[in-house]
Amino acid sequence: MSSNKETFGKTLIFVFMVCLVCAALVSISAVGLKPLQQANKLLDKQTKILEASGLLEKAGTDIVGTYNQFVVAKMIDLNSGAIIEGNTDMFDERADARDAAKSSKPENDIAGINRRANNAVVYLVKNKQGQLDTIVLPIVGSGLWDLMSGFVGLADDLNTVKSVVYSDLKETPGLGAEVLNPKWKALWPGKKMFDEQSQVAIKIVKGGAKSGDVHGVDALSGATLTSNGVERTLHFWLGEEGYGPFIAKFRNGGLN
Repeated sequence: MSSNKETFGKTLIFVFMVCLVCAALVSISAVGLKPLQQANKLLDKQTKILEASGLLEKAGTDIVGTYNQFVVAKMIDLNSGAIIEGNTDMFDERADARDAAKSSKPENDIAGINRRANNAVVYLVKNKQGQLDTIVLPIVGSGLWDLMSGFVGLADDLNTVKSVVYSDLKETPGLGAEVLNPKWKALWPGKKMFDEQSQVAIKIVKGGAKSGDVHGVDALSGATLTSNGVERTLHFWLGEEGYGPFIAKFRNGGLN
């Protein structure tokens, strides 16, 4: 009996030591890999920004070099639209949105984000002559299953679409996930986000947009909720509770 107790005790000690070693290895791995994970996350973001601005093909494999050459990131206060100081590389809108001290609850949350960070990062993309060519705006809003994050590239009139690029989504393959399909993304260039009264006018049209409709983009077949989510996300972020103040200040020369 005593022998059995001794064996059982040794087994418990052995299991405890194994758990301790495993926990230590996991912790060490997590800490050691964190810089690499952050670097990969930053590279993915830079890739999407270059795609939204139309520079991805020109960049080839030199994503970082092309980004550093042509893109300038600026932190802005969303309420005023003014440029402020901040770490643009490490900024995470969703992380700030979960912090009540750094965010607010939208009065008209058509994007379904619950809370919106007080600040945002915008990306000013220059051409080879050093002139502003594209402004890339991050967006986030509800799809069918979860929030969808992406970037909208606009010409320097902050109206004409260069590209709409989504990433980090959990939509249904073949349906909502078609926002990643190059054929659907090819429908966006040249579209106009605003009408002549400066109201957000972009719309996702079920059954297909009519020829010549500068505000209409074909809806995703069989993915009504995702299509609606894209439209509502754009209306929110281009409106007064999103980048509206920044857009107004930019157009009035307030950022020069």
